[in-house]
Amino acid sequence: MSAVGGLASVTGLPMLIAPLGATAVLLFGQPASPLAQPINIFAGYFIATLIGVGAAMVFPGLWEVSAVAVGVAIALMLMFRVTHPPAGAIPLVATASPYQGGTLFVVVLLGCISLFVLALVHHWIPPRVQYPRRID
Repeated sequence: MSAVGGLASVTGLPMLIAPLGATAVLLFGQPASPLAQPINIFAGYFIATLIGVGAAMVFPGLWEVSAVAVGVAIALMLMFRVTHPPAGAIPLVATASPYQGGTLFVVVLLGCISLFVLALVHHWIPPRVQYPRRID
C-alpha cells in the first residue's frame, strides 16, 4: 500500500481507496485463491467501476442506486466468472465520493496494475509462491 500511496503522491490522484487494501490482502495473503487471480482483479474492477460510474452519472445523489449498483456489479462478476469481492465496493466509492468518472477509472486501473506488479515481484522472491495460478 506504500507503493500505491507513493504513486498517489507523485500523480496527485486519490489512489488510497479501501477496496485496493482488500485486494492487497488477497494478493499477498491468499495468492492461490481464484479471487486473487489477475482476470478476477482486472475484470471485476472494470465491471464494478463501469456500473458504479454509470449509476453515479445517471442517478446522482441517490443512495438507493448505490445499493442496486453493488448488486448489479456482483451479478455481472458472477455471470462472467470474474468475482473479486473488493471490487464490489467500487459502486459505493463511485456514488458516494467526489471522484469524477474518468478519475475513478484511472485510480482503479493504476492501483490494480501497481498491486499486481508488486505481487508478481513479491511472490518471485524466495520462498517462491506460484502466482498467478494456472487455470486448469
